Amino acid sequence: MPTSTRFAVAVHALTAIATQEGEPVTSEELAWSINTNAAVVRSLLSRLNDAGLTTSQLGAGGGALLARPANKIRLLDVYSAVEDSELFATHRSPPCKSCPVGANVLEVLKPTLSKATQALERELGRVTIADVVSGVKERPPAS
Repeated sequence: MPTSTRFAVAVHALTAIATQEGEPVTSEELAWSINTNAAVVRSLLSRLNDAGLTTSQLGAGGGALLARPANKIRLLDVYSAVEDSELFATHRSPPCKSCPVGANVLEVLKPTLSKATQALERELGRVTIADVVSGVKERPPAS
């Protein structure tokens, strides 16, 4: 089952914008860095804009900007802005209620999935885009 790449791509885009220190970044420039189509980037930027994480500067020399400082944008904010679904999806149709497993499996799983989701949210809440920028800058350049 494929998982969404929106979160990772959105973090990439925000990190690239943050490294430009207040200079707008076009969707084409971001698409080049991400190695995707600019339409994909624009769709993500729209979600990030709606969440108050980015803003757009229109006209010549325009592009995307961070709406607030990178150290105030948590990865949890990004995740919440771009991901549509629950972290753990369950059955598309309700399990068979007359089966002892089907009648109970979701209720048994619920506490574990809740703890796992809370752990993810806790970790994503600790890391900011500024932390990612720092990590990128610490890495050696690609050869």
